[in-house]
Amino acid sequence: MADRTASPLPPVDGVLELAGLEAPVTIVRDRWGVPHIRAAGAGDAFFAVGYVHAQDRLWQMDAARRRAVGRYAEWAGPTAVATDVLSRRLDIEGASRRDTAALNTETGIMLERYAAGVNAFIAGGILPVEYTLLETEPELWEPWQSVAVMRQRGLLMGSVWFKLWRAAALRTVGPEAVSKLRYDDGGPDGFVVPQGETGRRWIASLQDLGPALQALAAMAGPDATDGGSNNWALAGRHTASGRPLVAGDPHRAFEIPNMYTQLHVACDDFDALGLTVPGVPGFPHFGHNGRVAWCVTHAFADIHDLYVERFDPAVPSRYLYKDEWHEATLREETVAVRGSAPVTVMVTTTRHGPVIVGDPASGHAVALRSVQIDDTDTSLDCLIPMMKAPAIAEFYAATRAWGLIDHNLVAADVDDRIGVLVRAVVPDRDRLNGWLPVPGWTGEHEWRGMIPWERMPREIDPPAGLVVTANNRIVPDDHPDYLCTDCHPTYRADRVRARLEALSAATVDDMASIHRDTLSRTALELRAWMVAAQTDGEAERWRRLLEAWDGRMDAAALAPTAYFLIRREMTRILARRSGLDKTASDPFAQVAPGIPALIQLWWTLPNLLRANDTSLLGGADWSGLVQEAMTTASARDALAPWGELHRPRFAHPLSPMFPDAAGDLDPISEPVSGDGDCVCANGAYANGGVAASYGPVARYAFDVGDWDNSRWVVFHGTSGHPASAHYDDQNRSWAKGEMVPAPYTAAAVDTYAATRLVLNPVA
Repeated sequence: MADRTASPLPPVDGVLELAGLEAPVTIVRDRWGVPHIRAAGAGDAFFAVGYVHAQDRLWQMDAARRRAVGRYAEWAGPTAVATDVLSRRLDIEGASRRDTAALNTETGIMLERYAAGVNAFIAGGILPVEYTLLETEPELWEPWQSVAVMRQRGLLMGSVWFKLWRAAALRTVGPEAVSKLRYDDGGPDGFVVPQGETGRRWIASLQDLGPALQALAAMAGPDATDGGSNNWALAGRHTASGRPLVAGDPHRAFEIPNMYTQLHVACDDFDALGLTVPGVPGFPHFGHNGRVAWCVTHAFADIHDLYVERFDPAVPSRYLYKDEWHEATLREETVAVRGSAPVTVMVTTTRHGPVIVGDPASGHAVALRSVQIDDTDTSLDCLIPMMKAPAIAEFYAATRAWGLIDHNLVAADVDDRIGVLVRAVVPDRDRLNGWLPVPGWTGEHEWRGMIPWERMPREIDPPAGLVVTANNRIVPDDHPDYLCTDCHPTYRADRVRARLEALSAATVDDMASIHRDTLSRTALELRAWMVAAQTDGEAERWRRLLEAWDGRMDAAALAPTAYFLIRREMTRILARRSGLDKTASDPFAQVAPGIPALIQLWWTLPNLLRANDTSLLGGADWSGLVQEAMTTASARDALAPWGELHRPRFAHPLSPMFPDAAGDLDPISEPVSGDGDCVCANGAYANGGVAASYGPVARYAFDVGDWDNSRWVVFHGTSGHPASAHYDDQNRSWAKGEMVPAPYTAAAVDTYAATRLVLNPVA
């Protein structure tokens, strides 16, 4: 790949004839490359969505479906085997085919028409450069694969990793410390429902956890000694226009191409604009339909359970349940691997689900039961009704089937109603399941069906006239239904709420300002410990910088760099002194993609400091640890402006395989502010470098009723083609916390139009 222009780009201007269309379709692309589709019928509209997704993101779609079904190692080689094996164990393909067969007729037609559009593009023969690098071609798209891609994009998010982490840590730090190993603010939690109220978390006791500890001890054997987003809505009485405002941002890893792409699709049945997932028609997470605007954050509902199963070592296909032996289902899977021999996997599935940790032949293994694979899911039946809903009540009713991943679904409509609904399918069971793997053989920790949709938490038109969610606790722990154990602390939600409460005539510009907010409450708390340390030399210079700092993670400042480097070193010392750095070798921590102790302890550290809890420090105290961290970090690391060191390093997944092409595949980001504790949540992982690795992959602000005044942005651009001008043309705006227009009416779209492609049926 000599340069970024080596790969031909699909035409976006002119006229094309395509088989499969019933009537002409026009695709106007605005100056940022965003497609605005105009069709007569819904079938042609979805055909065109498939076509433009393939135009812009075909390789990404192909990679997502391969990851979903466990075929990515065919491209990526041995590094992808572990995740492919997990996908095969979970049988994502089987679950997705099952779900597609259960969808209603309207949804089935949508997926068929979408697939036809994708395949019409593939037939044109202008393929992304990745296929040239891999010396391969795409397979045709099948309707069930859209279900697989949607499932893959939220697969196993949330509680399963916290349970695996605590199980891995248990054998190092002992059961007394289990309750400390989670996200926790140490103070009152702010709730999603009811808005504005606070309360304390329930902490499981050792007696409560006794059955789980017994089960894990049985599995461990005698030799075992050693693994977020923001959104908000304001009612019209708080805005300059008198209409609601809806805003927020999804936080994900910075994958290239971006998980989302911007799209607008209009036909006789609906007219919707929002962020789409390439490979999936519709707007599952963020968008508006001219009447209702909607957006989500991850709710952190507990939708995954882990069961320690007791197997018969003499006949490992047999497992115990309520004093009777049952036969597990066995099947063999073969994972093809680029450049290596195939890998064969025996999958064992019990009544609870597939075994993901351990070997049944040893007598114990852990099975996963997850809402995401356990039973038939018809989430995609929600997509068309969401695009047609005339008001917030009908919109929420349209989402009752959604279960692929759990969301805080915030919405507002043109009648000046705002609300939040926890859109999720959550098992009805005891809250003890939320802490650790539980015994599978006793029958005492089973699901009692699903919590009915009518009981899912919601609030319409809260008294304060605002809604805020930021991965904070869904409901108080005395809520009748158990919903959640782990979630993010309430600091981001508190900060957004404080900013909103200070506004009296809010505008879209104010929403953008909140997106840019860099104040870190956690940094101010940890800064107090750092400033109090006894230091000299370079560490003293760092201390004085922190003493004068206001806790804002601004790109131009030096103090945020000092704070981050010291906190990272504190986390490393905590891992070392507690022994939790050794959990990497524990089977529980090795479920793909793994559970690094430093990432988990990064979030545990602040609350240990708040409580002055030294139980994991091996006899040390926090003052000494902070001093050691400051001395070590200041001697090893050089200070530079935070934005320069924190500048994201965007890496295409094929760059490591084809380093000569990396200069073209990897877009360059501008410097950024913020960190994982800010509303401007550009975060870095504690086990890596200082560069931001995750954060707002998009931002949006919908001006309800004056839709042309809405704005949005993505972190690189709409296109997945490195040769395209739209591969990275939104990065400068994104990095500065700015957004670009999101034109909606035909007149506004035409004002911003840059290209126009007409798709005609074959004569």
